[in-house]
Amino acid sequence: MSEIVRLSLVSHAMTDAMAAGRFPTDEALSPIGHRQADAAIELGVTDAAFCGPEKRTRQTAELLGLRAEVVPALAELDYGRWRGDVLSGVGPADLAVWLTDPTRAPHGGETVVDLIDRVRGWMDTLPERRGRLVAITHPAVIRAAILIVLDAPPKSFWRIDIAPVSRTVMHFRGHAWTLRSS
Repeated sequence: MSEIVRLSLVSHAMTDAMAAGRFPTDEALSPIGHRQADAAIELGVTDAAFCGPEKRTRQTAELLGLRAEVVPALAELDYGRWRGDVLSGVGPADLAVWLTDPTRAPHGGETVVDLIDRVRGWMDTLPERRGRLVAITHPAVIRAAILIVLDAPPKSFWRIDIAPVSRTVMHFRGHAWTLRSS
């Protein structure tokens, strides 16, 4: 059977918040991020491109030469009141809850389970599109997509590392997604 959908998920390039270990806001790419995107992977022919609404995803898409449709479902995980804070500033008890229980959000934002549901809803619409699709998004969104494709438990979320400007490829054939490469 031929491929119906090929989805390449590309993580946005580096930001100052990433380098400093801060929870993200709607920041732009850093100078390092600009260089990363300029030297990034060749994506080839695409039938449609998407990106999250944040500056860093839109800038990465532009630097990759894509005219991407902004899709709210590809937005960053909502870190609530932790937005802009350094990771080391979070209380150890709150951090432990957040990293071990994907149904809880001590920061008042979005849970990992809620993020997975949001990404699943978007992925469910893709088989109707067919072709080679590219989405410039966030490591958290890509982790969620991987868990969906593998039918892995949400508690596995933090065990997946996604590097800046890395590509994760998935295919939809027939009735199921497969992880092609990452």
